Amino acid sequence: MTRTATQIKKTLRLLPRAAMILMVLAAPVLAVPQLRADYGSTIEAPAARKSGVGFVLLVSLQRA
Repeated sequence: MTRTATQIKKTLRLLPRAAMILMVLAAPVLAVPQLRADYGSTIEAPAARKSGVGFVLLVSLQRA
């Protein structure tokens, strides 16, 4: 065989391995948008009541 044919043969033998490694590395990256597609399951905490203590403290500290 010639040198070029040998190089092509080596490249073709490595191509399936390279494709498999690329698929394994790309699978998590491609899965992220599918996991974030469902926005209906967001659980939010109820809003905290405002008691106005901050304003009272501000006024009392300014008088001192």
